[in-house]
Amino acid sequence: MERKDRVRVVCPCCAGRLVVDTATGEVISHQAHKAPPAGGKELDELLEGLDKEKEQAEDVFEREVAAHKDRDRLLSEKFDEAMKKAEDADDGTPPPRPFDFD
Repeated sequence: MERKDRVRVVCPCCAGRLVVDTATGEVISHQAHKAPPAGGKELDELLEGLDKEKEQAEDVFEREVAAHKDRDRLLSEKFDEAMKKAEDADDGTPPPRPFDFD
């Protein structure tokens, strides 16, 4: 049988249960909410998630290493092409000086 001078309340923040006296407004009892362990996941699930994240990180690392090796080759080819273009454009005359435009 529930007493009329007490109110049962569920806390919106922590989901704990409170029993409050209506006459004084004081908390008579408090029962903390039992939170699920580690965000609701078991240890095995957490370890599996870590293994998947580790595999994904290794894949990303391997792709970046391959891209870095390819990047060096591409930069070398671009430099060689720019050197050829500069040699072909060189007609033996020095470039104009800014003072010559005055």
